[in-house]
Amino acid sequence: MPEGLIVKALSGYYYVKPDTESGDYALSETGTIQCRARGIFKKKGISPLVGDGVIYSLTENGEGTVDEILPRRTELIRPPVANIRQAVLLFSVKEPDLSLILLDKFLVHIEHAGLEPLICFTKMDLIDPQDTATRNEVEQAKQLYERIGYQVILTSAENELGTDQIREELNGKISMFAGQSGVGKSSLLNKVIPGSDLNTSEISMRLGRGRHTTRHVELIELQGGGYVADTPGFSQLNFTQLGVDDLGSCFREFNEYADGCKFRGCTHLHEPGCKVIEALETGEIADTRYKHYQQFYQEMKDEKRRY
Repeated sequence: MPEGLIVKALSGYYYVKPDTESGDYALSETGTIQCRARGIFKKKGISPLVGDGVIYSLTENGEGTVDEILPRRTELIRPPVANIRQAVLLFSVKEPDLSLILLDKFLVHIEHAGLEPLICFTKMDLIDPQDTATRNEVEQAKQLYERIGYQVILTSAENELGTDQIREELNGKISMFAGQSGVGKSSLLNKVIPGSDLNTSEISMRLGRGRHTTRHVELIELQGGGYVADTPGFSQLNFTQLGVDDLGSCFREFNEYADGCKFRGCTHLHEPGCKVIEALETGEIADTRYKHYQQFYQEMKDEKRRY
């Protein structure tokens, strides 16, 4: 039976892009097939999601039926989308200034969701050539996150700095964009994906939720073979859906030390024999990252008391 990729879901219909080749989702020239889902999914309490690989069958009226959902790599609840492999995080270096605590909060949620982050520092053109302090701050931040294991791209929509590199990273993957409010996301996306007119909205951290500009999630096909999710991104950035015991594992540089801690379930805050604290004291873990971990831990404990 044929396989395909759900690229849009709207009003009970699923629009499936046929997969004409084996392996990863291939581009097809046949467009999409409008499908309904089999009733068995509803009985089982399962809903197909945009991004799902599916097995489908054609019906006599030229439409189709989604018969089976293939195993998912990842699944997000808000926005409802499956198999996102990469989250492109956009953070400006000026207007507003770079916020590493906000970046770390995003990284925690991205890590917990099982996505691979791609960090992009935007608006590089706004840094005055004489402003060596800001340039040094940005370069130090870039080195910090690269040392942890993240990829960091310096970008500017104004002069198209980094746009080719971002475009290359989108090839062959299903990606989504998220990040700080006011980063000029639309301007950068229009440079990276000309004519896309993506409806992504920026995150309002004051409200803790996104300003939704779409009613549905849709995958935009790229020339390089990948897709970008046309979605508002993460609509919540509080810690209510993240267990406090999971927080340490979302700081990826902690992981190589955590197994050596003296106590099982070590919080990495005050326990004797904590290898994470030892790595902090020897400079192997950055002080700023550890302080953010402490702050997030306390924030999660406070939220747990409220609920």
